[in-house]
Amino acid sequence: MENAIPSDGVLVKNARLAVAAELRKKKILKQPIAKYDPKTGKVYLLHSDGTCEEVGETRRARYSERKH
Repeated sequence: MENAIPSDGVLVKNARLAVAAELRKKKILKQPIAKYDPKTGKVYLLHSDGTCEEVGETRRARYSERKH
């Protein structure tokens, strides 16, 4: 009996397949899909009719430097 550690590749492949299946499901059910733009740091909801709605943005400062 071997104590070989399985590759992370299998887990990554299955996670990507699960995300793709969920995105297909949301498109079929006409539910909005959340998208993140790393350049601007903004979060959007893409609706099935093609409209795009901004719902939030990320903060770039360190946690200790944030102003509440």
